[in-house]
Amino acid sequence: MPLTLNEINKMKYAQPSTEGVLPVILERWSPRAFADQDVSPADLKTIFEAARWAPSSFNEQPWRYFVGHRNSETYKKIFNTLVPFNQAWVRSAPVLILGVAKTRFSHNDSPNNYAIHDLGAADGFITLQAAAMGIATHQMAGFDQAKARETFEIPETYAIGSVMAMGYHGDLSSLSEHYQAQEQSPRSRKPLSEIVLSSWDHPAELA
Repeated sequence: MPLTLNEINKMKYAQPSTEGVLPVILERWSPRAFADQDVSPADLKTIFEAARWAPSSFNEQPWRYFVGHRNSETYKKIFNTLVPFNQAWVRSAPVLILGVAKTRFSHNDSPNNYAIHDLGAADGFITLQAAAMGIATHQMAGFDQAKARETFEIPETYAIGSVMAMGYHGDLSSLSEHYQAQEQSPRSRKPLSEIVLSSWDHPAELA
């Protein structure tokens, strides 16, 4: 018998190695089950307003987002770029988002080697703002970038980031047994000693 949504959220709540981490970071996780509830335009505006204030090199703000609401042409176009593995569960998500980043600076047309980094920063702001509003997100790398570029006529001067599903947490009964098992697995992360270094392969002293 699948766990209830409350039980899953409790299980997914991150267990940090130190105190003081913002609760919204600990609460956020990436579901595959979404409720049959639309995200309002006003809430989407708030979420993208948060992304607008993400940091970027030279304040270029290279990110651009294609946003599709359920049953819209934009939604169908994004959906059709996804691999079957993701199409199988994402149908219940009321919003699909495709992020791209301009790879040349506007002020001098030189290469912006940090465009994707900055798009990722904006994506992070989106996920946290959404989570603070009780709205879930799930980012995907499993899609056909070439098809997305062709479908949306994205210029070659723009790099393609990820596709993001967005909506409200839903009941696990909408998923196959395979996906239900994945949803009911605890979250885990690498220890700080592996990712925060003083020199190569040497952990930094943080305390």
